Amino acid sequence: MNTVSSPTVPVHRTAPPRAVAALLSLAVTAFCFVAMETLPVGLLPLISASLHVSLSATGLLVTWYAVTVAVVSLPLAYLAQGMSRRRLVSGLLAVLVVATLVAAAAPGYALLLAARIVIALTQALFWAVVAPAAAGMFPIAVRGRVMSIVFSGAALAPMVGVPAGTWLGQQAGWRAAFYALAGLALVALVAIVALMPDGTAQNSHAATGTNPSRVRYWVVVLVTTLSVTGLFTAFTYTSTFLTDVGRLPVAAVSLALLSRGIADFCGISVGGVLTDRHQRTAIVLPMTLLTIALLGMYLFGTRSLTVVALLTLSGFAMGSLTPGLSNRVLEVAPGSTELASAGNSAAFNVGIAAGSFLGGVVLTASGIRATALVGGIAAAVGLGIAVAEPLLARWLGHLVISRPRRDPV
Repeated sequence: MNTVSSPTVPVHRTAPPRAVAALLSLAVTAFCFVAMETLPVGLLPLISASLHVSLSATGLLVTWYAVTVAVVSLPLAYLAQGMSRRRLVSGLLAVLVVATLVAAAAPGYALLLAARIVIALTQALFWAVVAPAAAGMFPIAVRGRVMSIVFSGAALAPMVGVPAGTWLGQQAGWRAAFYALAGLALVALVAIVALMPDGTAQNSHAATGTNPSRVRYWVVVLVTTLSVTGLFTAFTYTSTFLTDVGRLPVAAVSLALLSRGIADFCGISVGGVLTDRHQRTAIVLPMTLLTIALLGMYLFGTRSLTVVALLTLSGFAMGSLTPGLSNRVLEVAPGSTELASAGNSAAFNVGIAAGSFLGGVVLTASGIRATALVGGIAAAVGLGIAVAEPLLARWLGHLVISRPRRDPV
């Protein structure tokens, strides 16, 4: 496998300042969507008490959001083909602003849930189109770093947005956090309208896969599903794992999670550079680290400092894997990159739901420590599939559309 050309060219030197500003606006948009998805996590008790519903019912605000994204990503991406990317992203942001305001003012649980389902519909389409839209504004040689900037916005949401929203909710009520997020989304909307090019995905080099292959694409989808399933099998119950297995004081849990969040953010930057240099390594290496981290948590989880270090490693691994998977989709998509990205986004959300469910089953059957073991096994299977990609491509047939190879791997 060869490396791509010019791997050290910074993103800001490859396109006009307006394109860079548009890219940063997309990163802010990603922050807004992921913050809205995860914001209720820190506000569950406040929402539950305010709307007079149980904590478990309030938790469904997150569950149904993820399920909606998983189910509708592909159909919505198919319907949106050929639309102007600027108008589409602007429209999605406009719906986000209005629906968030409705959620903030909702007098009851039903309207709040309905507003979040509407937002989930827009997020599903956003993740389907954002990677091709962002990549199309820059040369192929820096595509991985472009992905890392977009996903940095998403990574900052749980690390900064949720704690900030939780603090604001505690000071002024949970509705204030929703209003604040609506205001930030409005700023992003204005920036997208002013800065983003008014073209369609079909007019850029990112419209279709650079080196299309159905086999290699489905390898990416499987790796995405298994890695996220493995992570969330353990991560869903991380707080309990840290206190019950790792014997951390309750007060130290937030610091451990912050350490993981920072590592996740740093990993995205590293993964963006790595995938521009060598795409398959940018998937295999993070998958190896994720497997080591999860299995290590099972084997050495009773050692407090070790389990925090391994949790931090899992964050770095998943962060660095994210731009690698997105860039690989743009490389091997067998047809439209938007439909391919939608499929991989759906796989990601399937992994979240499957991991959370599997973790609950394992917790009941075998205890909290076993969640790391089962998660590590799922990640190891994904790693095996990633390593075997060349063999699978030869065995199942190299289904590549004949076209010039612009970015060989």
